[in-house]
Amino acid sequence: MSQATFTPPSRLVIASRESALAMWQAEHIRDRLRALYPQTSVSILGMTTQGDQILNVTLSKIGGKGLFVKELETALENGSADIAVHSLKDVPMNLPDGFTLACIGEREDPRDAFVSNDFDNLASLPAGSVVGTSSLRRESQLRARFPHLKIEPLRGNVQTRLRKLDEGQYAAIILAAAGLKRLGLGDRIRAVISSEDSLPAVGQGALGIETRADRPDLKAVLAPLHHADTAACVLAERAMSRALAGSCSVPLGGFAEVQNGKLRMRGFVATPDGSRLLRAEQMGDIANPEALGDAIAQDLLKQGAGEILAALSDHT
Repeated sequence: MSQATFTPPSRLVIASRESALAMWQAEHIRDRLRALYPQTSVSILGMTTQGDQILNVTLSKIGGKGLFVKELETALENGSADIAVHSLKDVPMNLPDGFTLACIGEREDPRDAFVSNDFDNLASLPAGSVVGTSSLRRESQLRARFPHLKIEPLRGNVQTRLRKLDEGQYAAIILAAAGLKRLGLGDRIRAVISSEDSLPAVGQGALGIETRADRPDLKAVLAPLHHADTAACVLAERAMSRALAGSCSVPLGGFAEVQNGKLRMRGFVATPDGSRLLRAEQMGDIANPEALGDAIAQDLLKQGAGEILAALSDHT
């Protein structure tokens, strides 16, 4: 269906979580759609998800990141919304039957950010300093590089996490650079952590737009927002995670980049304490990103990732 042969809908409803970052993302997509289709009424249906409500336990213990997505999918299913905007790192690797990622937007900075009021970077933190992070992926890499630091869980939206830092509960916290930049809080970043030192989460920094699978009309509407290079990278990353049965309870990262028309991808699997950290890196064909993700997963499994994953699933 080419741009010329379809009629934009008269109205579009975007389902979104109500956190400030989620609303920024939904408003960004709303504004782009309004600019593309001035005749279309585009509105946002704000929703509170289970993941937003349960803040006193880590995500891996309450069912993982899918808790940020389920209510939005219900809104798509019952027709109260047409599309749902997600941070791709919150989207489970296997979508439920009847749903599809119709569009992947251009990626913001995919790296992790070091945020502190008193220190310039991780290396400058004294022994015993408390570092807050909500992610096993970040924790395992931090423990491997800086065993003298104390890593403590940190939940809540971006503003809540910054407030906890400002109250002195942590010497530093690690957040996604993309979220801070999108919220106009880039000045809180003391240092961006290179992807060599903290390999990003699968899909980090990219937005995904989910629709019902029986709405090909929406794929055409969203086509101008789709970013092919970002999509190739994210599809490779998600394929790796899927092959390793990646979830919040597994410390793993996967990051692909377009380099000279090819895909360069790195992946890792670790024990939560960082004592074992397996890495893989390969180049692949940008036209077949999922094959590259699968190849990275197989490389990690050959190195013993299966044992780490089996031990973790026994404990969850």
